[in-house]
Formats: sequence, C-alpha cells, structure tokens
Amino acid sequence: MEEIKLMKGNEAMAEAAIRAGADAYFGYPITPQSEVIEYLMLEEPNKRTGMQVLQAESEIAAINMVYGAAACGKKVMTSSSSPGISLKLEGISYMAGSELPCLIANIMRGGPGLGTIQPGQSDYFQAVKGGGHGDYRIIVLAPSTVQEMADFVDLGFELAFKYRNPVMILSDGAIGQMMEKVSLPDQKERLSDEEVINRYDSWATTGKPDTRSRNIITSLDLNPERHERHNIHLQEKYKAIKENEIRYEEIQCEDAEYILVAFGSSARISQKVIELGRKKGIKIGLIRPITLWPFPYEIISKYAEKVKGFMSLEMNSGQMVEDVQLAVSKKVPVIHYGRMGGMVSTPSEVLNVIEEKLILKN
Repeated sequence: MEEIKLMKGNEAMAEAAIRAGADAYFGYPITPQSEVIEYLMLEEPNKRTGMQVLQAESEIAAINMVYGAAACGKKVMTSSSSPGISLKLEGISYMAGSELPCLIANIMRGGPGLGTIQPGQSDYFQAVKGGGHGDYRIIVLAPSTVQEMADFVDLGFELAFKYRNPVMILSDGAIGQMMEKVSLPDQKERLSDEEVINRYDSWATTGKPDTRSRNIITSLDLNPERHERHNIHLQEKYKAIKENEIRYEEIQCEDAEYILVAFGSSARISQKVIELGRKKGIKIGLIRPITLWPFPYEIISKYAEKVKGFMSLEMNSGQMVEDVQLAVSKKVPVIHYGRMGGMVSTPSEVLNVIEEKLILKN
C-alpha cells in the first residue's frame, strides 16, 4: 500500500534503503548527509527487517566494511559527502576491480578540500571519470527531487547486482536537505542466506560446497596476461552498460532553439529558466541526464542538428560541459555557467547569461 510522507531527501533515501531490503549500511557522519545515518539509527531497521547499521570509525573503514559485506553477496550501502567520498575512492576502485555490487551515495558540498557545507556539484569528474585508480567505471544516477532520492535506491541496487558493479547516487546538499512529499515503496523482504547462495553462489563468498571451486574475491592479479584479460572483460561490461542503461529526461525540447543541460538542483533551476525565457519569447528546453555515466551523448548530438546553442548549467567551474561539448561536436556553440563555493544560481541570472552569451552571439 502506497505511503506518502513529507521528508528530507536524505531521510527519504535512508527509508528507501530499509524498504529495498538492504542487509547493511556502513557510514560516517559528514554534513550535509549526516541525516542518512541519523535516520537509520533512530529507525532501528534491525528490529524492522534485520538490516544492520553501523557507524564506522572512518570513511575508509566504512567502505571496506561495504567491501566485505558485498563479497558475501549482501545488499549493502554507504553514503558520504565530497571529501568523505575522496577517502572511499581506493575501496571503490577495489570493488569495481573485484566486480562487487554496492550502492554509494554522495550528497555533494562545495570544494576543493574541506570547502564548505553548502551544496555543490564539483564532484562530477570524480564520479563519472573514475576518481580512483585504474580503468574502471561506476554507474552514476543523478536525482533532482526527493522522490528520486528514494526511487534511485532500489534502482541502484538493481543495477549494481545486474552488472556486479558499484552504483553511485550523486546528489547535492540542497536536495539532501530539502523537504518534499515522497511516495515510499512497499517493503521488500531481505534475502535469506539460502536465497543469497542460490542467486550468487557462482561468485560470492557464501561458504564452499563440494560442487564448485573456491570463490576468491580480490582485485589483485600479478599475472599481466591474466590481468589484461580481466580488464578487457570489464571494458566489455562497461560497453554493455552504455548500450542498455542510459537514462535522461527531455523537457520542452520539441520546439527549442536553445537547450540547457543540467542535473540535480541545477535541473530544477533550469525549469524556471525555461518558464521565464518563454515568457520573453525565447524558446528554451532542457535535457536532464539521469545517468551521468553512462552519459546521454546521442540525444544531445541529435538536438545539436536542430538548435542554435547549448548551456551546461552546473554548480561548479565547468565539468559536465566537457561531455556536452563532446556530444555537440562543434556543431553549435556550447557555454557553461556555474556558481561555486556553495552559491546557487538564480533563474534570472541564468537567463541573462543565455541572452548575452548565446543569443546575442547568434
């Protein structure tokens, strides 16, 4: 039965993890995502579903606890914010190399360094280009509403186990802290140990039966030929993800002359920009990438044949704009506009930039 509540984005994500049948959450508090672990501690999901929640002694400890639980075929999650994710990157690379499923949430704040506790979007490169070492990729989902903060938990787990790969929910402090009405999913039962064995015994460390050889979870291989074969296998998997899992939203693009490309909070601002622009006779549309990796190059390329220009609106100095430029391939102008340090653009200032830097140049 559908349940509707008024919740913060962080709280909705935490509740969705319980309802998704997660086995465990390991994390460490950091603003602006501390409500995730606070909510889970208050809810005591071990009494509701048997889900275990533990505050680790550090971000590094948390991601390695995730590594261990994921190796056992368990549905496991962690969350942090920008500098905390930086500390987890070694473990994330290990898990990608070991082909382990897990869900990671990054509720971004402004950087670099410790930066500010205000919202930012400057972790795009870190998330989509592989912030850790090695030739690896993680699937990156970018919610723009509290509802999607909840919805992407179950989707994230589904994709993680489908491809045996880490998945990240890349949100920001504004969406993590804002309150909206959210429709919560029905409770899923956690898998029993027997069900985990039946589903994941081919790779997980579930205890060795006589019918198979040992499952060894590691990202280390000192044989170069064998390790190259493993890397080729990973690249084939990433190719399949790019072919099957691209997600995006088109808003008022049918007759658009100029298109905004934005995700998260910036996509919300963009919808008001569209409204203001069309009142002035400026036909603006929005392409909102839902998967930041894999990125929706093809749909942006298609519109590059029809429109006069693009703006990449981000809360950073210009990161996603590089992927927009690759998609557009110099067919029309592409500009970037963004605020940093926790500053958030207003729709009117964004529209002014479109008029001054895109329209007047055309």
